[in-house]
Amino acid sequence: MKPLKTLAFAVIALSASTVFAHGDEHAAKKPAYDASKIEERAFGREGDPRKVSRTVRLDMTDAYRFTPADVTVKRGETVKFVVANSGKVLHEMVLGTTEELKEHADLMKKFPDMEHADANMAHVKPGAKGEIVWQFTKAGEYQFACLIPGHYEAGMVGKVVVK
Repeated sequence: MKPLKTLAFAVIALSASTVFAHGDEHAAKKPAYDASKIEERAFGREGDPRKVSRTVRLDMTDAYRFTPADVTVKRGETVKFVVANSGKVLHEMVLGTTEELKEHADLMKKFPDMEHADANMAHVKPGAKGEIVWQFTKAGEYQFACLIPGHYEAGMVGKVVVK
């Protein structure tokens, strides 16, 4: 019976470790858009790619900056962000409230290799591009940031104003 318990423990431990492991990818593949699974967040919701009203192109650099750093959108607008990484290290763009981004940044410090693929995130390898399609349903001021440990703290943050 003891070898069976040991084997069971080993399987569970190995399975749990893969939840946070992902190597250089930093994220699992985003699932396809499914309107039945859309979650309303404080700053909007995943947008329907067929209803994009505008495309905003952003660049991420190893100077830990987004260009442009400020974006203004209309309430209800579905925006496709095309995020290019012109740097030599992995960067990401994560949309959220200031509080959510700070919490997520703290979590990333504890688990820098955690795997996640939420609709409000794009993880972009050097020289590549990523996309986020988002519908801004509530007026206000929100942020986007790179939450890779050290990047957020270095000022890799932008602002979205929803009017």
